[in-house]
Amino acid sequence: MRMNKKVVALGGVALMAMSLAACGNNRQSKSSGALNVTLYANPVTLDVAKTIETPSASMERQAFEGLYKYDRNNNLVLGEAKSAPKVSSDGRTWTFTLKKGLKWSNGDPVTAQDYVASFRHWASPQTKSQNADRVSELENYQQVSSGQAPVSSLGVRALSKNQLQLTFAHRLPSVNVRSMLASAFPADHKVLAKQGQKYGSTSSHIVYNGPYTVENWNGGSDDTWNYQKNNKYYGKNHVHMNRVNVQVTKDNNTAQNLFRSGQVQETRVSADYVKGNRNNKSLHTSLMATQYYLYFNGHNKLTSNENFRQAVNYAIDNNQLAKKVLQDGSVGATGWVPRGDMKNPKTGQDFAKQAGDLQKQNTKRARRYWKQAQNDLGKKDLTLNLLADNSDDQRAVAEYLQSTLQKEFKGLKVSVTTLPHSQHVSRDFSGRFELNLTDWNSSVPDASDFLSLLKTGNRVNFTNNTDQKLDDLLNQADDGTQSESKRYELLQQANRQVHANADGVPLYTASQAHLVSQHVTGLKYGSFMPYANYQYAQWKK
Repeated sequence: MRMNKKVVALGGVALMAMSLAACGNNRQSKSSGALNVTLYANPVTLDVAKTIETPSASMERQAFEGLYKYDRNNNLVLGEAKSAPKVSSDGRTWTFTLKKGLKWSNGDPVTAQDYVASFRHWASPQTKSQNADRVSELENYQQVSSGQAPVSSLGVRALSKNQLQLTFAHRLPSVNVRSMLASAFPADHKVLAKQGQKYGSTSSHIVYNGPYTVENWNGGSDDTWNYQKNNKYYGKNHVHMNRVNVQVTKDNNTAQNLFRSGQVQETRVSADYVKGNRNNKSLHTSLMATQYYLYFNGHNKLTSNENFRQAVNYAIDNNQLAKKVLQDGSVGATGWVPRGDMKNPKTGQDFAKQAGDLQKQNTKRARRYWKQAQNDLGKKDLTLNLLADNSDDQRAVAEYLQSTLQKEFKGLKVSVTTLPHSQHVSRDFSGRFELNLTDWNSSVPDASDFLSLLKTGNRVNFTNNTDQKLDDLLNQADDGTQSESKRYELLQQANRQVHANADGVPLYTASQAHLVSQHVTGLKYGSFMPYANYQYAQWKK
């Protein structure tokens, strides 16, 4: 599960031209082996234990590999694991053997101890990990992360140099374990110990075990860097692009012009581009396992008011938002869990489809709840601020929400604040917002990954609300004692509870759109892969 969750403006086209001058057009890039790409926002860190947003996850995907990985068709396959694990009869203990000869980019061997060090780093309260869900199912995680037990008690240990044993708190669906371990990367334990708080803060404060090394990235404000083929990677012979040059650009017109002129071969494009270029053979669109939400701050008098939350839930037309505002293939959310996520273990039916249309506009109800909220607070005129990213699409969504709420609720004034992605993330975690446009990108086909966003104690529960009934349902679903069918029904109950309590507003399931040069093959995107794996890219012959 990754937050998509949200860049720093270009210093102008001259900067872009200068940074890519050595790369030139498609023909020059092909002869030099370099691929030129853009990224829509600045990565924050290379420390995988601290990654919470897609730009950092995209960078890490090029440079690290776990026990599992995604192949060129986005299927889960063995990564650094030599073979399928041995799983205990109770399903809690998984034992892996690593491939022989694995190395870090500095020449150190990759060992089971590197996985132990990384997972403990995730769980340690000193790390303050924002995505510890990747290891939160390990035995004793709760005690370790809260400081009540030493990190050595976490359910991970090295049986030998090449044997790793993971013990989970309870039995988990095997697909969830594999998906989790495809994003739970190791860390060279020597480098991790040496670098301390600087680990992953720049490309020189970390080493890599994946297809590429990251070069010339100096931290979260850097707009340019490159991926260099990792000659220590065991699969280097199947990495065809020797170098990938990356430029951050949030301006869609600039990105499109760079692609059109041949200066870049892959770039993400906005809804506006998709609207007028649906027949472009270079355009690739697909739905992601990414759901956008409107969050309420539980510490604010107005946004913590249940009548106000219900009012907002009923005020918004998600289909209009997707079809009229975004127009990029995104679809209006029907509930908290997006379509295409989890399936009924008995029938194969889609979770969201089976749940029905739980999120539907009803302006009469919305206005009735608004009047009740005004009465609760003893005020007719109220003001709110909506926080969003400063990307083109998020500005458009924020303006739509602003217009809708002010139109439906007489006496409400909504202002909009848009910030660069990294600043937005910072305010998410500090709780400095009233209304917050945010999103969640899942890497696990399981409804719990979305529903748990609102669970008490979840570090990405930015609402700070507590819903004990929801907590109880989620705890029961994931206590390891339920059959697949019973667990599925408990998650459906949790899904209905989210909507009954109006804990947040699901808005839309996002579509991604990329322009990919017709001279390049191998770049594919999918529901659980919102960015390309450049190791599979090749120049067409």
